[in-house]
Amino acid sequence: MSVVLNIHRSILGQPWRWRGLASDARDPGFAPDDLVTQLLMTRGVAREDLEQHRNPSIRAFMPDPSIFRDMDKAAERMADAVEGREQVAIFGDYDVDGATSAALLILLLRDLGLEARPYIPDRLMEGYGPSGEALVRLKTEGAGLIVTVDCGAQAFEALEMARAADADVIVVDHHKCASELPVALALVNPNRLDELEGAAHGHLAAVGVAFLLGAALIRTLRGRGYFSGRPEPRLLDLLDIVALGTVADVASLKGLNRAFVAQGLKVMGQRRNIGLNALIEASRLTRAPTCTDLGFALGPRINAGGRVGRSDLGVRLLTTRDPDEARSIAQELNQLNEERRAIEADVQREAEELGIRQGNRAVAVIASRGWHAGVIGIVAGRLKEKLGRPSIVIALDENGIGKGSGRSIPGVDLGAAVLAAKDAGLLHAGGGHAMACGVTIAEDRLEAFGDFLEERLAERVTQSMGDRALLLDAVVTAAGVNPGLVTAMEAGGPYGMGWPAPRVAAGPVSVIKADVVGSGGHVRVIVSGDGGGSLKAVAFRHAESELGQALLSAPRHRKLWLAGRARIDDWGPRPAAELHIEDAAWAE
Repeated sequence: MSVVLNIHRSILGQPWRWRGLASDARDPGFAPDDLVTQLLMTRGVAREDLEQHRNPSIRAFMPDPSIFRDMDKAAERMADAVEGREQVAIFGDYDVDGATSAALLILLLRDLGLEARPYIPDRLMEGYGPSGEALVRLKTEGAGLIVTVDCGAQAFEALEMARAADADVIVVDHHKCASELPVALALVNPNRLDELEGAAHGHLAAVGVAFLLGAALIRTLRGRGYFSGRPEPRLLDLLDIVALGTVADVASLKGLNRAFVAQGLKVMGQRRNIGLNALIEASRLTRAPTCTDLGFALGPRINAGGRVGRSDLGVRLLTTRDPDEARSIAQELNQLNEERRAIEADVQREAEELGIRQGNRAVAVIASRGWHAGVIGIVAGRLKEKLGRPSIVIALDENGIGKGSGRSIPGVDLGAAVLAAKDAGLLHAGGGHAMACGVTIAEDRLEAFGDFLEERLAERVTQSMGDRALLLDAVVTAAGVNPGLVTAMEAGGPYGMGWPAPRVAAGPVSVIKADVVGSGGHVRVIVSGDGGGSLKAVAFRHAESELGQALLSAPRHRKLWLAGRARIDDWGPRPAAELHIEDAAWAE
């Protein structure tokens, strides 16, 4: 920790530690380039790799697609379908990663002269992943080739049925695989246990894997002379879709994913995709979208259709060529997102009560009848934040069969644990990746499932929680939280999972005004610093917490340090900076 600030125990009971190098950002002479270097290096970038990370490009991070098992086989079969003008069906999952993966392949095939058929299962009626009935029906209705995206790695029975019907199926996925793989013409997944070089890219979302398949397909067709006399598609023009799926699926923003998002945001700013442009307008974004907008404004709206029974809306929006249709779908998704929020709030309240009542289990496994299965993933994520430990939220139907979704904390591989529970016979179905999972479970197996996770993960969860501290990247005065600081820090982005946004400590400050705003119980404060200058800050959803109460009752003579993320506030006549408070500590 910097000698300037040494917090052993904050108001929320955690230590603050210095993530930076041996420099003090309070020095008014610090150069933005020095700060960016610090941000990059404290996120794991070696000194010799700094330049390629300052502006991450696809060229710098793109691997040869052929390093992935079955990639060349998949590309050859898709090339055959393009040249033979076969009917191709793209079977996608109903979340943002699935929708963007499906849309990417549909748009690419369209540019190659082939209009593919999308198929997105109804979340409530068909459940997760490909069903054998759906695959066979697609085959009988004329699909010569079926490509599943963001699903299929665990679809053993469904793919057996497809093979029996003589259907050609390519699986494009990123979820954890078992040691035995389902039968498919090709299964492209960096998280196959038999992957060698491709395993280094296990952090890719499914849309990233689909992008690599697209690159392999174009290369294969180029080698066959397909583009003689016709234009070659610009795969890079689809990076806006790749960025959206990567961020919304909370994929780790390192390596190629950082390049996808950094370059994809540039493409998105050009408003090339008619559907995305309509969604941006429906979200009331008046500037170029940021990484935060992908995760909190655009992604949830795409997701809303799948969560409340309109699973195909996301793919239709992203692939439409009709601006009127795009505006109509975007408005419908906007409305569905509002309905989703209302449903989510009720489930969230009940799940938090059950989670607190459950005690300090390593993994909170919360189940109830009557919950809407479409919001359990969001609720699991919020419950994880509330409890500080992995959480699985399960909606039980009238037959006692539960559909569950889980979210984990860094350092705890929930997907692997769920696969192990499935192998132990505790689940009807289950899978996922390190930070998220999905399960299907009988009500009478809930207790055994919770005990299994407790035994397998308790030590790891305890270690991960014990390692937790608030990590700081800079220490500034109140006046130091300004647009220049935000701009300098943004140069080290894009930020997200695995590439945390910078956090600053501002102070010492005195609270001039504090009140509760909004229905979510947010605490808004105005503070002044020792050296002059004031700062507007807000602690979201903290009105009832120790942090919120301390801010609301802080006497003016008692100084505080505030820790959080510096952001630009666009609401005023000109942009200003504000601090989103995550913790605070008394200065004396």
